[in-house]
Amino acid sequence: MSLVRRAVPEDAAELLRLRQVLIDSMPGADTSTGWHAESLATVRGRLADPHGGFAAFVVDHPERAGALGALVAGTLEYRIGRPRNPHGRIGYVFSVATDPGVRRRGYARACMEALVEWFREEGAGQIDLTASAEAAPLYESMGFVRTPDPLMRLKF
Repeated sequence: MSLVRRAVPEDAAELLRLRQVLIDSMPGADTSTGWHAESLATVRGRLADPHGGFAAFVVDHPERAGALGALVAGTLEYRIGRPRNPHGRIGYVFSVATDPGVRRRGYARACMEALVEWFREEGAGQIDLTASAEAAPLYESMGFVRTPDPLMRLKF
């Protein structure tokens, strides 16, 4: 029996908690938490829609009832097709976080494997993610490679 399960709406607050763990680990990040209250209903709604192109896979915390030990979340996006991905479906992983008290137990890897399988089942032709130096070995061991694509961003 797998420790990994797909997140449900009742997990929304814990998803936000683990997302904050991830944010707090990034140098220079805005570590304020006021956004959680505003985001909670949206996260619950996305988790309630199994066909909305969003999935999160989690492991329950082994020592704290009602808490999550690990989280991996991603979206299925569409871009105009191209060689090797004619249908244009792309998986994007954007949150991988493990509760500090239960790291190094393989939970993030197990959740990533579940998300990769979900992307395959949904017909994704590729999966993209942004990796920190600490996380890169995990992704590399799963077959991810660095790309030369430069990322730029516009914020509103």
